[in-house]
Amino acid sequence: MDPYKIVIRPLITEKGTSLNEEKNQYPFEVHLDANKIQVAEAVKAIYGVRVVKVRTMNHKGKAKRFRYSVGRTKQTKKAVVTLHEEDRIDLF
Repeated sequence: MDPYKIVIRPLITEKGTSLNEEKNQYPFEVHLDANKIQVAEAVKAIYGVRVVKVRTMNHKGKAKRFRYSVGRTKQTKKAVVTLHEEDRIDLF
């Protein structure tokens, strides 16, 4: 699978920024079918850094009302990637 299809986008949030500064960890939104090994290889290929650890979590879509029916929001998968202490990613 293409690395740019595995890593969809970096998540720029207040919590993510504090993880960047304190623990050298970066959160990404990833493809639902991607596993930890694929995420680590994709981040290495895109950013050219050494990945130490990958943690993933699935977020199920919430039930939302739309007029008279009930739908769901999009299901997503998030990965928090820990980099080697000498490596950094410049997201801005």
